Amino acid sequence: MPNATPTLTTASRPSFGPCGLILTGGGARAAYQVGVLAAVAQLRRDAGFSGASPFPIIAGTSAGAINAATLACHADDFDGAVDGLVHLWQNLHVDQIYSADAFGIIRTGARWLRLMSLGWAVARWRRTQPRSLLDNAPLAALLHRWIEMDRLDQMLAAGHMHALAISGSSYTSGQHITFYQTQKPITPWSRSQRIAVRTQLTVEHLTASAAIPFIFPAQSLDLDGQPEWFGDGSMRQSAPISPAIHLGAERILVIGAGRMHEPPGSRRSALVTGHPSMAQIAGHALSNIFLDALAVDVERLQRINNTLALLPQQAREATPLRPVEVLVIAPSRRLDDLAAEHQGSLPPTIKGLLRSVGVAGEGKGASGSALTSYLLFEPSFTGELINLGMSDTLARRAEVQAFFGWPEQALQCDPASMRRRKAGFAETVPGAMNHSG
Repeated sequence: MPNATPTLTTASRPSFGPCGLILTGGGARAAYQVGVLAAVAQLRRDAGFSGASPFPIIAGTSAGAINAATLACHADDFDGAVDGLVHLWQNLHVDQIYSADAFGIIRTGARWLRLMSLGWAVARWRRTQPRSLLDNAPLAALLHRWIEMDRLDQMLAAGHMHALAISGSSYTSGQHITFYQTQKPITPWSRSQRIAVRTQLTVEHLTASAAIPFIFPAQSLDLDGQPEWFGDGSMRQSAPISPAIHLGAERILVIGAGRMHEPPGSRRSALVTGHPSMAQIAGHALSNIFLDALAVDVERLQRINNTLALLPQQAREATPLRPVEVLVIAPSRRLDDLAAEHQGSLPPTIKGLLRSVGVAGEGKGASGSALTSYLLFEPSFTGELINLGMSDTLARRAEVQAFFGWPEQALQCDPASMRRRKAGFAETVPGAMNHSG
């Protein structure tokens, strides 16, 4: 099987209610989502549909929040929004996301490493304490140019969108917060160590959600009139699918940023020999943050669906639980291995910084590629992720068509048609693709 990701359905298929989209986190790995969306857009056109987004409910986390906000703010033109994302991710470079010049590295990463080794001698000078390994100020500038958050109100008012949710993790309170914006009132939900807050979403919510721990600095956001510091929304996110369900989705497409299940026999080839480096430990920790909760949540939803299918009709009507059809599309390749093939495309300053924590080599002999996969914002890597997302989705064409209720038709696409309007979309955001960042 090219992809062992499960498709979850109920015994009796629910009616075609509001469709939700879950875009998970993963730094540079989020380029994979764009490839999946490009293939979905093409299959939709082949079925004779166009215009507004098929996803009136979107929930995004970390880098997935950036893709989510782009789709939501241009929900009146799904094809154009997807083409724009393809164009953006195919042309991204490291220095548009974080400072990669020598001065920037000295100001953050080198100082961070120096403090780790000499902190006992310099800790009394608070100004020497960096906030993160890398400075993501270029990302904030890019997002202010790229995403027109004011359009979200228009999309909600016109009915193209029902809700957009962006999740973050509060370092201040320790709670996981889902910020959401809707046209119609939806009562906020509260669960153990995670709550929802209705608010006017801004670019700052996106940078907070995408603030990878240790790598990027925390972002201050207002919560109930008080400032709190937020980091990556994937932290403490025990139920990634939950926001879309609370916001009314009855069918959900989930796009992952890593393989949900490893094929038999792959474990031995992935084993680390010798004592792991700091980079390998960091990569393992990030995989736990970004990937594990989604797999657990999918399994939990599958159990609920299966249990509900066994209940008689009267019992199902008496429970607040309802079946939710979910289609999960996740990479068919290990993205760590893919990143290892492109580690050499990182700027020399970043390679030097990462080498100090154990990232080295390229290809099969590379080490620390799990960490690199979250930071490799270069066209050679993101372009391959987009292509992988397209091929994984087109390989499951019949499932996608059945999920959306689109008629099965022969595939009529080529890469040029998938991106036919990307240039026009980019022109609507002056300077969005300025490589100077």
